[in-house]
Amino acid sequence: MRVAAIASSVAALRFPTRHRLFLPSSYHSHLAGSPSLRHARRRTGRRTMSEQFSSPSSSSAPIASLARPVDGDVEAEKPPQRHPWLIVGLGNPGKKYGGTRHNVGFEFVDAVAEAGGIPISSVSFKALFGKGFIGNVPVILAKPQTFMNASGESVGPIVSYYNIPLKQVLVVFDDLDLPFAKLRLLPKGGHGGHNGMRSVISHLKGSRDFPRLRIGIGRPPGKMDPVNFVMRPFNKQEREELDFTFQQGIAALRILLLEGFDKSATFVNSNKPLEQLS
Repeated sequence: MRVAAIASSVAALRFPTRHRLFLPSSYHSHLAGSPSLRHARRRTGRRTMSEQFSSPSSSSAPIASLARPVDGDVEAEKPPQRHPWLIVGLGNPGKKYGGTRHNVGFEFVDAVAEAGGIPISSVSFKALFGKGFIGNVPVILAKPQTFMNASGESVGPIVSYYNIPLKQVLVVFDDLDLPFAKLRLLPKGGHGGHNGMRSVISHLKGSRDFPRLRIGIGRPPGKMDPVNFVMRPFNKQEREELDFTFQQGIAALRILLLEGFDKSATFVNSNKPLEQLS
């Protein structure tokens, strides 16, 4: 993606309200040409993927509701992909851990849910769980409630039950080795010493071939124990920076699902300072 396109995308991130739906201006044309979300039932009478992943009576409109129908018969419309994407945020459950650095994975999934009108209102597979659409792509949002070190006990069964290809499992987690509020999108890799990721890899039969979005939380100051550092809350300035990072991450997620990994990684990993992109 050219820098100009990235610039226009990031410029659109500045909202007066936290976590509003991010719609990069450079992708308006993509939305205009998106297929309608109306899908005919198969002749077998089974529910379509659209019916399985969203409720017509829901008062919260998913991101997909912004897509415009194309001309032509319903039969000519392109159906969504067969398997949903799984978006997992890693963290620890309970008020004690809310707002801490180790829980930015949870917070990111909450931001996606808020932006897309996808309620995370049920408990399944040891996780807070929600289903919806981003564009015409079905997604599952999950926040494992097993505590960080056992996250895989939730992720593994979800992947197995829905038969989700590993290339469609995005795990979002905090990273001490990235500067604060920086993002890094990778197609695969190891656990990097992160116990939550260690558990996920273990419960995916040792496979490391799934994408991950790392959110930088910086290094502990002085000689502070990293265990204590990751349990610290954010100060006001850090919170403002993190809000921008979440908006950028939501944009990257939409690009990932609708246009592919390479374009999303270019957007996320460009390493351009904000002033150069706006």
